Amino acid sequence: LAMASQPVITVQPQFSVAQQPGVWQTGLMDCCSNCGVCLCGTFCLPCLSCQVAGDMDECCLCGASVAMRTLYRTRYNIPGSILGDFCSMWWCSPCAVCQLKRDINRRREMGIF
Repeated sequence: LAMASQPVITVQPQFSVAQQPGVWQTGLMDCCSNCGVCLCGTFCLPCLSCQVAGDMDECCLCGASVAMRTLYRTRYNIPGSILGDFCSMWWCSPCAVCQLKRDINRRREMGIF
């Protein structure tokens, strides 16, 4: 009879982990931080785009796209907007793709990619 008076738990307590805002590991115009990536982006942007897409397990044709940049920002909780991603890709595609590749490389080195 003592158990009959105990409240019945029908919903388990929930908790959520607030993800901290991320940051880009390098700036958009920070080409000198990795000259190899910069040279590849300058002279063979399609190759670098395919490397970025491959790193992210996406189609090779998607490497230099707004969607890829937005997906990456979302995955690592980097502040920004789709409009900002569009502007970066539209006006400075080589710089934006190089930034993605440098970021991937740095995150790999830190073991968080």
